[in-house]
Amino acid sequence: MEKRNILITGGTSGIGLAAARRFLAEGCRVLLIGRSEEKGRQALQALDSAQAFFFAADLSTTAACRQVADEAGRLFTGVDCVVYAAGIYLEKAIEDMDEETYDQVMNVNIKGMYFLAKYMLPLLKQRPASSMLMVSSDAGVNGNYFCSAYCASKGAVTIFTKAVALELASYNIRVNCICPGDIDTPLTRAQLDPGRDAEEQLSEMRALYPLGRIGTADEAAAVICFLASGQASFVTGAAWLVDGGLTAN
Repeated sequence: MEKRNILITGGTSGIGLAAARRFLAEGCRVLLIGRSEEKGRQALQALDSAQAFFFAADLSTTAACRQVADEAGRLFTGVDCVVYAAGIYLEKAIEDMDEETYDQVMNVNIKGMYFLAKYMLPLLKQRPASSMLMVSSDAGVNGNYFCSAYCASKGAVTIFTKAVALELASYNIRVNCICPGDIDTPLTRAQLDPGRDAEEQLSEMRALYPLGRIGTADEAAAVICFLASGQASFVTGAAWLVDGGLTAN
């Protein structure tokens, strides 16, 4: 994958940052997208590579999606892979949901993905055998309690992946998604009840998984990098479960 150009949203932490680290190790150039300038600086410092770049954008708006595509075009001659790892997790009963919160979840998790794909398409067409890789969720395959808006957004990501894979196959652009279970990231730890012992809650979480643990960001990133590589050249429209067997029952 040497000298390939990669764009990663949600690239300043968690799965996105772990994927950036793997891509850089393979000799790629990586553009990280995130909302926070400070987190962007911290991510670049952690990666410590002249081949890593950062651009601040809030992908809940179509204007920001267009700006990201413009920045990618300024930096790179075409883009080989777009990884959409940006996302919001929310637990709230449907009877307590308000429109503003619903819109926030949908705008980041699916609207931003949809329009970034639209605006990145000209750059993907400039490179042979390019791809898009979306981060969905086990909640994009099965329903979960008290997070119907999140499940709806991630279910949309999973089906969007399959539909766009069909649409772009004639350009030899592959589109896949991964569906992770709980991964030990800042996003997962932010879900924990601050009034309870964190390790106790993580132990309860691990007990749900046939493998007896939750995943790591690097394990999810490994699947992303495989699907982006030529080793997965005949894989498109796939939703790869990375969930320790959670949805196998």
